Amino acid sequence: MLERHDYVVPYFNHTYRFDKPPLIYWLQSTAFRLLGESAFTARLPSVLAAAFTAVVLYAFGRRMANDRTGLWAAVSYTTALQVMIHSKLALADPTMILCVALGGWAGWELMVAGRLTSGRAVCWRWRVVFAAALAFGFLAKGPVAWLPVGMLLWARIRRLPGAPGFTAIGTLFVAGLLPVGLWAIPALSATHGQYLEVGIGRHVLARGVVSLEGHGAGHLLSYLALLPFYFLTVFASFFPWSLWLPWWFKRVWRGRRCDAETSYLLAGVVLIFGLFTFYNTRLPHYTLPAFPFLALLLAREWTIAGRPVSALRRGAIGMVIFNLGISLIAFPIAARYFPACQLAQAGASWLNPDTALAITEFDEPSLVWYFRARLRGFPTKLAPEQVPDFLRQPGPRACVLDAGEAARLFPALPRGWRTVESAGFNVANGRRVRLRLIVKPY
Repeated sequence: MLERHDYVVPYFNHTYRFDKPPLIYWLQSTAFRLLGESAFTARLPSVLAAAFTAVVLYAFGRRMANDRTGLWAAVSYTTALQVMIHSKLALADPTMILCVALGGWAGWELMVAGRLTSGRAVCWRWRVVFAAALAFGFLAKGPVAWLPVGMLLWARIRRLPGAPGFTAIGTLFVAGLLPVGLWAIPALSATHGQYLEVGIGRHVLARGVVSLEGHGAGHLLSYLALLPFYFLTVFASFFPWSLWLPWWFKRVWRGRRCDAETSYLLAGVVLIFGLFTFYNTRLPHYTLPAFPFLALLLAREWTIAGRPVSALRRGAIGMVIFNLGISLIAFPIAARYFPACQLAQAGASWLNPDTALAITEFDEPSLVWYFRARLRGFPTKLAPEQVPDFLRQPGPRACVLDAGEAARLFPALPRGWRTVESAGFNVANGRRVRLRLIVKPY
């Protein structure tokens, strides 16, 4: 996108990328311009988004209850296992979750203002924040960012004190859509509607009814068996704070002590878990938008119960130590065994900045980063049958392809060509792969 000077439609590896809206790419390109191109700057927007989410939770919890609630909501969210994992990745989720948390806070402030005769003076500011959170959340990852609208509808249906009327909620929703249109109309026009067809049709609607990329149920019985999926995986995703979920349930649900604040926050959790429970494509991180509200619920109840903070402190320190160990020791060691990393290191001496690179089925972003350390350009994606013609063209050229396809296409390499093979685990697709790098150095 930087090279093309086109920021309307995401562009990656010489082709359009309709999977997600453009906000994360805008943020990454800004980081590239300010700090240079690297894996670190690609991940930086996710890290900052997670950090700002913690700040939002602290402020939200402080406004709703007290300093301790805000502090432990921020700490428990930040140190939850799935959050720590996703906050390091160059993905759209942390930015979307920041917008959801901000929209949830703004919605609650609108309810508080609705209870006060003097609330009208500040209400308009929270309306702007709410609409902006909807707009930027959609630009981050699509309709899931509209969760705060569902929370306000829940509050209205349950007749919680100060909840806005249906007309007011609809107006806020439309206000959140208008800024999206400034980008969506040019993007749909430039792609002749393909962005909508793929981005919403395939990656939102189709994921709900079919299993995409093997993440979900292939038939009715497996679909029914996987219905409790998120109610089980939350104990790993929200670890270690999930260990206190049964305690929270016993106090609040069985005790019938569900006040307006608890009901409002619970709406954010129930709506996300309820929606994705019936989704066919299932991945543990789909429920991440509920985690800010889950953290607030636990922190608030812990404070109300007057329980000591020692257990929370031990859990937070333990997760920080675990996180540092994974980040500084385990990940660097594991990366050496990733097939793309092995190929890039083994073939580094045969590559120069002008080498043209092609890839076939294996087109993970990690491969691009490893080879960009040596190459100036970006890889071209080819069908296996196109590889021989590509490599025989003038100039230095290289290709990464499946080892079996390489053996079929090149039973014997021309004189002077180089090749190296690697095997490893493709984390993105959850399968082992065998790759071969073929290099024509001249």
